[in-house]
Amino acid sequence: MRTVPLRLRDGVRRQAPTSLYVHIPFCASRCYYCDFTTYVAPKGAIAAYLDELGREFELLAPQVTHPLQTVFFGGGTPTLPDAQQLADLMARLRSAFPIAADAEITMEANPGTVDADKLETLRAHGVNRLSFGAQTFEPRLLMTIGRLHDTDAIYNSVRRAQQAGFERINLDLMFGLPEQTLDDVRRSLDETLSLGIEHVSAYWLKVEPGTPFADWQARGMLPLPGEDAEGDMYEEVVQTLVRAGYLHYEVSNFARPGGEARHNLVYWRNEPYLAAGVGAHGYVHGERYENVRTLAAYASALADGRRPVADTMRVSVREACEDTMMLGLRLAEGVSRAAFLKRHGVAMDKVFGKQIRELTAQGLLAWTDGRLHLTERAWPIANVVFEAFIDTVSML
Repeated sequence: MRTVPLRLRDGVRRQAPTSLYVHIPFCASRCYYCDFTTYVAPKGAIAAYLDELGREFELLAPQVTHPLQTVFFGGGTPTLPDAQQLADLMARLRSAFPIAADAEITMEANPGTVDADKLETLRAHGVNRLSFGAQTFEPRLLMTIGRLHDTDAIYNSVRRAQQAGFERINLDLMFGLPEQTLDDVRRSLDETLSLGIEHVSAYWLKVEPGTPFADWQARGMLPLPGEDAEGDMYEEVVQTLVRAGYLHYEVSNFARPGGEARHNLVYWRNEPYLAAGVGAHGYVHGERYENVRTLAAYASALADGRRPVADTMRVSVREACEDTMMLGLRLAEGVSRAAFLKRHGVAMDKVFGKQIRELTAQGLLAWTDGRLHLTERAWPIANVVFEAFIDTVSML
């Protein structure tokens, strides 16, 4: 009997992007775990880059045919430039793109890098969400991971932001750090809750190649807690934040009801987004692209009036199906059977039936109201589930 190939499609390829990621790559110093595209640079280099970024906005503008619903400034440390530079950057953004009146505009910030002038400037130009990279409230651990701020800087920065009128504030925490204990995690959670913020992101340390941590690990000089202890830390994070009224809406993210990060939901729902800045990654019309990673190459491209794209990759319909599953299953809402059918033109079970049957039998996936989602026991080992959907679509 002849096997009939599945007729798959990617129903968002014609969808106009309404989200934009902007990369500001500058930091006062580089953290020991960081593998992002970041630079420690003089003020002149920062000023030149921000001007170049404005020119890239102009080159991207023709692709924005509908008002932007979300904008996310990531880094690096987007709040490292001074208040006037931030004002000019926001003016260039609004000059280039239509932005919805209720758009979510997020800016990452390191504690200690915001003052009254910067906060007032950001509010005046429409930034309505801040994300502070606290990582931990333990002074010795801040030093261990190479952070410049202290615990007072976390408190002061969050409180200044609240006094300036910011209601939407996220705090990043990390666990699985060298020599971190469960009590360390508990204290950081207690301090986080005392600040009364809307959103918490809690990330498991991953040792990335090319970082100081990777070098120290290779030499046996990185005393990590170990998988069992790290699993206990994750469980403590989940239980503490859920008890405090936060929704555990994504593997590493927790929000007060209605406080979910709209921009990040674009990623997890595998929807299109534009990206600007050195090393930035975008996904538009079924194609993923990456900008050049050096400041010199970035400046050269824009001086020539070219977009600074280094590489593009056409996402096949097979890969689009896999991405829908791997990204969507990160969310508590999971992946809708109806939405999958609408997007890809075929039932989810026809494409991934074997994987779904095996993972549900293992108690790692479950169906609720037509949505496939992680079970509670699957959250700590979610990567095991995601990996099952890689390179599995064979009938194309």
